[in-house]
Amino acid sequence: MLNAGSTAWVLASAALVMLMTPGLAFFYGGMVRSKSVLNMLMMNFMCLAIVGVLWCLYGFSLAFGNDAFGGLIGGGAYLGLGNAFPGGSQYIAGTSSGDGIPVYAFAMFQLMFAVITPALISGAVPERIKFWSWGLFVVLWSTIVYFPVAHWVFAFDGYTGEKGGWIANQLKALDFAGGTAVHINAGAAGLALAIVLGKRRGWPRDPGRPHSLPFVLLGASLLWFGWYGFNAGSALGANSNAAIAFTTTTLATCAATIGWLVVEQIRDGKPTTLGAASGAVAGLVAITPACAYVNPLGGLAVGLIAGAVCALCVSIKFKLGFDDSLDVVAVHLIGGLIGTLLIGFFGTNSLNTSGANGLFYGGGFDQLWRQAVAAVSVLLYSFIVTSVLALIIKSTVGFRVSDEDEAAGIDESQHAESGYDYSGLSGGGNHSLLGAGATGSATPATPREGAPR
Repeated sequence: MLNAGSTAWVLASAALVMLMTPGLAFFYGGMVRSKSVLNMLMMNFMCLAIVGVLWCLYGFSLAFGNDAFGGLIGGGAYLGLGNAFPGGSQYIAGTSSGDGIPVYAFAMFQLMFAVITPALISGAVPERIKFWSWGLFVVLWSTIVYFPVAHWVFAFDGYTGEKGGWIANQLKALDFAGGTAVHINAGAAGLALAIVLGKRRGWPRDPGRPHSLPFVLLGASLLWFGWYGFNAGSALGANSNAAIAFTTTTLATCAATIGWLVVEQIRDGKPTTLGAASGAVAGLVAITPACAYVNPLGGLAVGLIAGAVCALCVSIKFKLGFDDSLDVVAVHLIGGLIGTLLIGFFGTNSLNTSGANGLFYGGGFDQLWRQAVAAVSVLLYSFIVTSVLALIIKSTVGFRVSDEDEAAGIDESQHAESGYDYSGLSGGGNHSLLGAGATGSATPATPREGAPR
């Protein structure tokens, strides 16, 4: 039976999640140098176009079709987004009785998750990738990594197919909105890609300062806004679970922002705008899997822990020597692991009967080991397969631009465009700004080298 309110909420949530990809583009775009901003925006924007086509052709079917192989991959029932009314019913049930929504509404909601996940990876390797090689990577990675993992985590028995994925139905690990399928998945892939592609020219001596902190804060704010669709929309209905997820998402993000800034104050002596934006995103990442499985105090705890720990983890890349340019590993991989594992500690079924009690609520270690198996499985699968895909692309069509193009600016070499027009700055007092801007080196005052980015 169709529930009009729930359908409206899911469609609105799909639009909110769609907004997250442009928000991510601004968040990442502000953190790169001015000579690379267009390429960063385009890498994100093209994920909308590429994944949208794949999702229609076969992505939704592989992710949410009736299981075809031991909980690992869906079948072909929805190829071309056809046969969307299995068993003569055009609706799927939400998490509460009477929350029926059209299959197409669910398909479009989940499409936006599929879009933003490869876009997240782009933050690990900006300023050095050929644009069409990135497009090929998105096609291959979405097909071989994201669609199967989405089936493992999001495809519940009886929703869009009689049988779903192994993490959701056999392991029974909890992931309300994508801590494993989205954030651990993208974070592990970002790590693999950064290792295979190698460092930017001059890194770490020249880490590349962010060219527009207002862009960064704007992007983080759009992400926060859209994340309500990401988390509360995953209730698939206008119901109590949506309200719980909305509440804990808010509280965790607030706490994570404070946690990150406190670490900055103690470590660096100053709280930064970049740190506030990064802390908010870290909190959003961590609460994603747990948002409907913890109470408000649990949400505060998850956010505070994630903000502080992720802030401390930004130095890992310098110690281990991999150029994860915009800290995808520290924020998304570490944040996703924190949120997924903390369900095993702070989880409670007092507000949501589909949840489970964690260690602090009398549940022992039962849920914790399930969360750990899910997290490690997705991490290893994504890291290994991404490494193989990146090596194949690198050895065939090539992945990196030339050293000359990287030095001159990837916007010009890949798009024949510049993000900023300095032609009007030709007056006698503007020569220094013109020269700096033309080479992409004009940047505002930013935190010291190695500060959170």
